[in-house]
Amino acid sequence: MRNIAVFASGSGSNAENIFNHFLGSSVARVNLFLTENPSAYVLERSKKLGVRAVVFSMDEFRSGKVLDILKNEGVDFVVLAGFLKLIPANLIDEYPNAIVNIHPALLPKFGGKGMYGDRVHSAVIEAGEKESGITIHYVNHKYDEGKTIFQAKCPVLPTDSASDLAQRVHELEYKHYPVVIEQILRG
Repeated sequence: MRNIAVFASGSGSNAENIFNHFLGSSVARVNLFLTENPSAYVLERSKKLGVRAVVFSMDEFRSGKVLDILKNEGVDFVVLAGFLKLIPANLIDEYPNAIVNIHPALLPKFGGKGMYGDRVHSAVIEAGEKESGITIHYVNHKYDEGKTIFQAKCPVLPTDSASDLAQRVHELEYKHYPVVIEQILRG
């Protein structure tokens, strides 16, 4: 049984979706939510789901305290689900090819620092793209530059607002992210 930790900075809807996907699974379980945001709604979700949650400071993240928490909890796979901070080298080195992220666009376009949420969707629309989607990728030392694992596409309609496009992208996230994580864990 693999132990998954999910990092989230905001709502945590993907974290909850991943938790529910693995509920009762013999492959893995989500046993920890982590956030740097003490007001993140993922903390409310953790209470509802009965999942341990940890709020950490950026100093604790960089210094290795968060890595110690992961090791003490027996975590062997890390999922980023709306987590907006760059992962420190100590975590990447400890979890090679065992940290994944989902990005709300088709990388390598519209990635990098500061490209998240509606900023991404607005940039896609402003660029006149005909399609967008999701990219699930391994995490490396740079924002959104790790090896792509999976992409799924959706149309960008001429009448789309950023929130219209976000809704279609979220549907792809909820449908594919847990399944792709399970495929990775099954090898």
